[in-house]
Amino acid sequence: MTFDSGDLRPSLVIEKKNDRSRRRLRVRRLKYTCRRKIPLDQEHGSGDRQTEKDDGSSMKILSVSFSAASENDSVLLSYGGEVSEGSGRSSYGVISVVGRRREMEDAVSAEVGFAVDGKYDFYGVYDGHGGSAVARLCRERLHEVVAEAVEREVAKGVKEVVGWDRVMEGCFGKMDEEVSGISVVKTVGSTALAAVVTEEQVVVANCGDCRAVLSRLGGTIALALSIDHKPDREDESERIESAGGRVINWNGSRVLGVLATSRSIGDQYLRPYVISKPEVTVTNRTDEDEFLILASDGLWDVISNELACQVVNKVFRRTTITRRIIDHDRDHLLLNYEKPLDSGSSSKTSEAATLLVDLAMARGSKDNISVIVVDLRKWAAT
Repeated sequence: MTFDSGDLRPSLVIEKKNDRSRRRLRVRRLKYTCRRKIPLDQEHGSGDRQTEKDDGSSMKILSVSFSAASENDSVLLSYGGEVSEGSGRSSYGVISVVGRRREMEDAVSAEVGFAVDGKYDFYGVYDGHGGSAVARLCRERLHEVVAEAVEREVAKGVKEVVGWDRVMEGCFGKMDEEVSGISVVKTVGSTALAAVVTEEQVVVANCGDCRAVLSRLGGTIALALSIDHKPDREDESERIESAGGRVINWNGSRVLGVLATSRSIGDQYLRPYVISKPEVTVTNRTDEDEFLILASDGLWDVISNELACQVVNKVFRRTTITRRIIDHDRDHLLLNYEKPLDSGSSSKTSEAATLLVDLAMARGSKDNISVIVVDLRKWAAT
């Protein structure tokens, strides 16, 4: 089977068994290779995932794998990016699952070398509501909008982008305008969490209740790089009420009793109470940085920042982890994932992201779950 790397939708094969004690879902892993080549600026070392073009320039191969699920635990998308030693670039793992929701409204984006001659990387997590249209549009466009803005800044002759607050606020505003011009998504929206990783900094722009967490010193420090935009957050509640709106407790705090997040892209029918302005943090990278976790609230609703970092840290250090999760509740179906055979850094990030999803589902998460794990360690230290 062949498919375009931009449209990852292969057919899926499912086997499901029932017995008196519990229902068990068996997943047949479908393995495909999507050879999406991305140039690397620096000379690469040896490795079975690297290749060269005829002109001798370095390339990266993006590996993709899929698993299947049932009508209750639908499609799993998992992929990882791998780069060579000496490239100085981060590897990453991505997983996105429907979980126990009926529809998939999450979207994820990983764009290595998206700007500044391939020196900047972009990662995004988008949690849609009212439908998946806005989340998908953000996945396709936001990194392009950010790249254009970053290139304009660099064209001014500055070594590093300054005024990230201004840059990211403008980009999110432009994305919101693009979405607003589509009539079919007037009542649809999406949260947006975007991270730009450079050699010196990690820039996070957040609009909604997805979250970015940076781990330092072997997972002992879990540094939140974003704060969830919940309607009952004191400053958010004050902003909504000063604009004439109200926060109503209707199965949780909601703007006008409708939306459980106070900021998003789209949702024109809830303006001016729900806004698209992101909060931006700029964090200087240090030698103690290990990895970055970006995830939708399907993970953070049931897992703390500290626990998430501890789990990823164990995977990075190859500590033995019991992966098999058994759910004795007949009403719940869980997926058991295979451990990747590859021992490379990309496999560690993919394994860590998968394990976080496993744990979130075992703890009862009822939302879509999307996780990106980015390895920030220097290659010389791995």
